[in-house]
Amino acid sequence: MLDKDEVKEAIVNVARHIFSRFGFKKTTMDEIAVASRKGKSSIYYYFSSKEDIFRAVVEKEASILKQELVKATKDAGSPSQKLKIHVLVRMRSMEKLANFYSAIKDDYLSHLDFIDNIRKKYDQEEIQMMESILTEGVENGMFEIEDTSLAAIAIVTALKGMEIPLFWDVEEKDVERRLDHLIHILFHGVLKH
Repeated sequence: MLDKDEVKEAIVNVARHIFSRFGFKKTTMDEIAVASRKGKSSIYYYFSSKEDIFRAVVEKEASILKQELVKATKDAGSPSQKLKIHVLVRMRSMEKLANFYSAIKDDYLSHLDFIDNIRKKYDQEEIQMMESILTEGVENGMFEIEDTSLAAIAIVTALKGMEIPLFWDVEEKDVERRLDHLIHILFHGVLKH
């Protein structure tokens, strides 16, 4: 028999797929219950509302993204490789983590109290990860950055602005080309040297 945490995890995994397919607004507790093979009252035993399940889904996807970024950059060698891998993994993960992406981008969801907290927490974590990579690059003499904190904020902000245009109706080879170009600009800028 599954313990309470395992049941909650199973419900969250089912709900991830339903929310990503239909969106928060159109998903119902009945759909989650049917897909989980549980009665609606059983779902309410573990989660007080659809919002509560959505929060668990978004937090899980945020955790997945963070784990993927940490793992990918840990295995990279130089700070420039870490920066490139961070950008690649981040942008590719946004495609797979539809609920998290929706939570951080969709104005409709702003009315949910927890969304703003998740957005802020994720932003802070990503800026810290980016600053760590940049600081390592400066210490190794690879990067020339006066203020790594400000540079981290600027890079993360630029990445957010690229999310939708980068993947919208674009073939895989074009996404790769666009990411390579973005990384080239991050490393070399646009000024003639």
